[in-house]
Amino acid sequence: MEKDKINFSCKALIIGGSAGSLEIILNTLPKIRSSLSFPIIFVLHRKNSADSVLLELLAHKTSMPVKEIEDKLAIEKGTIYLAPPDYHVLIEKENFFSLDVSEKINYSRPSIDVTFDSASKVYNNNLACILLSGASADGVQGLKEVKNKGGLVVVQEPSTAEFPFMPQQAIEENLADHILHPNELISFINSL
Repeated sequence: MEKDKINFSCKALIIGGSAGSLEIILNTLPKIRSSLSFPIIFVLHRKNSADSVLLELLAHKTSMPVKEIEDKLAIEKGTIYLAPPDYHVLIEKENFFSLDVSEKINYSRPSIDVTFDSASKVYNNNLACILLSGASADGVQGLKEVKNKGGLVVVQEPSTAEFPFMPQQAIEENLADHILHPNELISFINSL
């Protein structure tokens, strides 16, 4: 794994997750170095509500700036972004986000597939994606596009997932470059 990461030039990291992924994220965030040269974009299945509890929770766990994604918001390195509830998040070539309210994909909006797919078209082989615990297959189709463009795919070890279906689907499709335990994610992210 170390050899692959040393030669990988990361311009964006997208972390997708659903049921069972929040605890992993909250345990990982405090240990991620704040001097990253790329943005981290979280696409999490979450309830549609106007409160900012999740955003505040993430911000409390890191010294990096944390922002909820807004339409036409510029993407900056060293910043953590959170997909808003009930919007698909797309990455535009001009290095900004756009939001979309089209139909749900895999019963989800935001859809991890949509963000992985759109980011793969912008970042190509400089995109890293991590798929965490979840009970649907969201993310798998998007990871196929990431792999087609030469991006790096990491999947949570299903035996460590509260809901192993999502990472297991990616593994069964032979999409994972690395299958990591949650405690290995920190060193992986910090070495990108």
